[in-house]
Amino acid sequence: MTPTLLAIGMLIAITLCYVAVCAASPFGNCHKCRGMGHALKHDRKGRLKRGKDCRRCNATGKRIRAGRWLYNRWARIYRAGTDTPRPEGTR
Repeated sequence: MTPTLLAIGMLIAITLCYVAVCAASPFGNCHKCRGMGHALKHDRKGRLKRGKDCRRCNATGKRIRAGRWLYNRWARIYRAGTDTPRPEGTR
């Protein structure tokens, strides 16, 4: 097997695995707050304390994956482009 075919096979396998992850779990942890929904800060004694809510994920701790976002955008454009008008006299 040539290195080119091996590289193509690996890229296809990685892509299919990412598609499966996006289909099974469309939301991943927020990168900024690491899935907690808020920042951590220390008080004067050095103990951890809850900080401000994360603005990126709106304090949910979850964000939509890039692949799922692209799929949702594609599906929305496809549905809008293939929408057939209803015949007269039907609801």
